[in-house]
Parts: sequence; C-alpha cells; structure tokens
Amino acid sequence: MVIFVLNEASAGEKRCAATPETVKRLLALAPAPEVVVESGLGAASGYPDADYQSAGATVVQTRGEGLGRANVVLRVNAPAVDEIASYPSGALSISLLDPFNNRAALEAFSSAGVNAISLEMIPRTTLAQKMDVLSSQANLAGYSSVVVASGLLGKILPMMMTPAGTISPAKVFVIGVGVAGLQAIATAKRLGARVDAFDTRPVVEEQVKSLGAKFLKIDLGDTGQTDQGYAKELTPEQIELQQKGMAKACAGADIVITTAKLFGRPAPKIVTQEMVAGMRPGAVIVDLAADTGGNVEGTIPGEVAETDDGVRIIGTRCMEGTVARDASGMLASNLFALIEHFFDKESGNFDYREEDEILKGCLIVRDGAIVHEKFKNA
Repeated sequence: MVIFVLNEASAGEKRCAATPETVKRLLALAPAPEVVVESGLGAASGYPDADYQSAGATVVQTRGEGLGRANVVLRVNAPAVDEIASYPSGALSISLLDPFNNRAALEAFSSAGVNAISLEMIPRTTLAQKMDVLSSQANLAGYSSVVVASGLLGKILPMMMTPAGTISPAKVFVIGVGVAGLQAIATAKRLGARVDAFDTRPVVEEQVKSLGAKFLKIDLGDTGQTDQGYAKELTPEQIELQQKGMAKACAGADIVITTAKLFGRPAPKIVTQEMVAGMRPGAVIVDLAADTGGNVEGTIPGEVAETDDGVRIIGTRCMEGTVARDASGMLASNLFALIEHFFDKESGNFDYREEDEILKGCLIVRDGAIVHEKFKNA
C-alpha cells in the first residue's frame, strides 16, 4: 500500500495530515506501507522535509509523482473538485469533506472511481474515539479562543493584589458547552478568570460546575441532544428566549466565546447586534462558528471586526490552526488510528469491512457510487 500525503491548498491552512511521528507509526505496521509526502507538507506547522525523510518517508517535489501510484491519499481539507480527476481510480481519499455542503465533490469522486471517507462522519463511539478529528480539533479551538481573546482584551484575566490596588478578575461567558466550550471554560479558569457558561442541554450543568464555572439557567422548554451528543436545533421562539436570557451575561462579560455549530447547516445566530451593543467598550467576542456563518451578528469570517462602541469580534475561520503544530499532531494521530483499525495485516491494504459500524458511518463513496445512506439519494 502506498500512502500519499498532500499539501493543503486552502488559504491560511497551516495544518497537515501527517507528522514525522505518525510516519514512523505507519511504517511500523506490518507489512509496512510506503509513505510518500509532498515537499513542504509540514513547513507551516514546524515539520521540515528533512524530518519526514529521517522518519522514513519519501519526499516528492510534485503532486503528480505521489498521486500517480497512491492507494490512499491523506489531506486535511476536501480537494478541489477539478483535482479529484487526477486521483488514481480505486484509490481511497481520507479528509474532511463537508459532505452536506459539498455535493459536487462527492459526485466527482464517484465519477473518477475514487473511494472517499469523510472524517466529519466518523461516529462518536468509544471505539472511534481515537479517530475523532472533530473533537481533537475542537479541544484546541476552545483553548486558543481564550488565549487569542486575552491577547486583545487589554486586561489581565486573574485577580491580582498589588501595592497599587487590587485588580478584579476578568469575566468570561462561554456559550455552548461541547468539547470546545468545556476546554474554553477550563482554560479561562486556569488563567484566573471568572467564568459563566450556558448550553441548551441541561445535562451539561454538572460538567460546567466541575470546572469551577457557573451555569446560567434559561428556561427554553423542551430541548435536549442528539444521539451523537450534539445540541438539537432550537425553534425561533426558543432562540428569542435564549437571547433575552443571555443579554445580561454578555453585558457584564469582558470576553464572550460562542461555540454553537449545527453540522451540515449554517450556524445559528444567537448573539444579536443589540446584545453586542450592550457590551462594555474593549470587550472581545470570539465566534468559533465563523466558518459556518457565525453565531454573532457582525462576525466577518477570517477577520477581526470592531463595532462603533469598541467591541471586537474575532472571526478566525480555523481557530485550532493558531496552534498548528499541536493541531497537526492530533489530527495526524486520528488519521493513523483510522488506518490502523482498517489495516489488513495479511495483504497490507485497507480492509473495507462492510459490517464495521465506523466504516458505515464515514465511507461516502465506494466503487464509483455514493453509498452513504444520507447522501446517495440526495
């Protein structure tokens, strides 16, 4: 089996799908695959070509050299539609695909006879935990959201007693207590801030309290979570109640972090212009859903917007990319775990085990057809 790892073409993407460490782990499989990486693969995340060569990978200067004989193609983001035709027929592409919003890519894979796995669709089960790219990246996004916001705040986060007087701790309000939200809470608490948090799922209240934060209770009626652990989409009436309940918390906060994403759909708008206008001058909002439309009215994806009242809204598209070295390391480990799970020790190839629940969840295209139940009849 030949595994080829591509450079990322997306503007501003610093992560990579393999590190020298995961190259070593791939080559330790028996029978060992050949690992080929495109030159410059890890340059933006601190991994020079020489490190890949020392780990045992073959470094090629052009994409065509690697694609021509690849059985498995690894990358972070979905390839451009016009690039898919250059993949070898029968090869397997593994990457983030955004399948609900990227039908053209699914059809291009099908037409080219290229099999495709969507990392977003890996089930959230105990067995698949090591492969869960979304969770590993969300953890880092939650951490980075606090660090980036504190750098713009102009105020320290912890309480500090000095001869000149006592500095009160900064107030952080986290909206959405999933993986990213929990890490944001933990990071803000470690840095000494006072933290409040809100989520539509009352079941997470104990998790919030266990981290030393206060859980904001807003009666929204019947809410809950999906079988994958995501918050269910709210009705317009529930969103209005949520906004009214959160307005006071936003007004008193130095930092607001929003994390509400709906997989496959635009992010819900939960922080209105009126709520932003009610915040104190110099406050900072981090919108971790900026890449799917944003939770905040006024978010500009990829930019830091500033209101007339001096509130800054951070719309970084890929917050985990601000810590690209660790983000690459975690993502590459997820990919290795996926390959290891399906590695056939007799043939040395990827084993398409049709009965495997993980593969049923994430294999989108197989043998020239869109096979996943959610997408084949779309």
